[in-house]
Amino acid sequence: MTAPLIDPFARAITYLRVSVTDRCDFRCVYCMTEHMQFLPKAELLTLEELDRLCSAFVGLGVEKLRITGGEPLVRRGIMTFFRAMSRHLVTGDLKELTLTTNGSQLAKYATELADCGVKRVNVSVDTLDAAKFARITRWGRLPQVLDGIAAAKAAGLKVKINAVALKGVNEDELFTLVEWCAAGGHDLTFIEVMPMGDMEGEDRLDQYWPLSDLQAQLTTRYTLTDLPDRTGGPARYLRLAETGQRVGLITPLTHNFCESCNRVRLTCTGELYMCLGQEDMADLRAPLRASPDDAALRAAIRNAIAHKPKGHDFDYSRQTVAGQMTRHMSHTGG
Repeated sequence: MTAPLIDPFARAITYLRVSVTDRCDFRCVYCMTEHMQFLPKAELLTLEELDRLCSAFVGLGVEKLRITGGEPLVRRGIMTFFRAMSRHLVTGDLKELTLTTNGSQLAKYATELADCGVKRVNVSVDTLDAAKFARITRWGRLPQVLDGIAAAKAAGLKVKINAVALKGVNEDELFTLVEWCAAGGHDLTFIEVMPMGDMEGEDRLDQYWPLSDLQAQLTTRYTLTDLPDRTGGPARYLRLAETGQRVGLITPLTHNFCESCNRVRLTCTGELYMCLGQEDMADLRAPLRASPDDAALRAAIRNAIAHKPKGHDFDYSRQTVAGQMTRHMSHTGG
């Protein structure tokens, strides 16, 4: 039962993304509706159950754990969970503990995260225009996020900036974002908007800015070099000679990255999604709660990995959103 997790396509599963809550203090237009109906708190796994589940995955060879949401830092008592997970860093069974955040709570928690062994965080910043930021996030405020990033840097955390490429929204800030990240020493990753969840008044085709076009724009100002770097995630990386920085591109639509997928996603209710772009999932909450012994839970995890698909089928061709997921991004955790 300690053999590594290998899927049907000989990919070792070493990376688990865990959504600890579906709640968020922002309402980003590409992620959720403004009037979201969140899960009843009684349906969520307790922090102790999340500990047990994640520990089971670590025992089966998962080496990287990324905590997501919603916004993970709005979950009450979340630092208890980070402190619990840090024990796997101490033993060496876990190589990396990290999180993706909107940055709103980083000023409060950055030092404690660093004390728990977190070395780097991903922060979502789609625009450096405060008014535009408020429109994109609906409830967010840019100065609060920038203060959080400053606190993270002061605590010794490496900060990577994630920016969703939004046509007609942040196209005009491409070089501004690149140069701001270069000045701050941040890696930067652009992400194509994904067709997930029904959005009130939001059209995915209207939002979609292919990163092939973004890369072409970068070539008008910078000398780009493809990098072989892999960080365990879906990004492919470019080096910008003029700034020396690394820029990542996550392109589920224009460049399918499934052949190297090493990750699965666990929701805050114990659903395991083997692919972000497929609806198939496995319920791990039932075996988790059925017995204090982890044998059935480990068996359920192995059975789920045995059904991991080869890839997703997102496609915006012919002006339709083929392969659209009905669940919101906040449900699965990105």
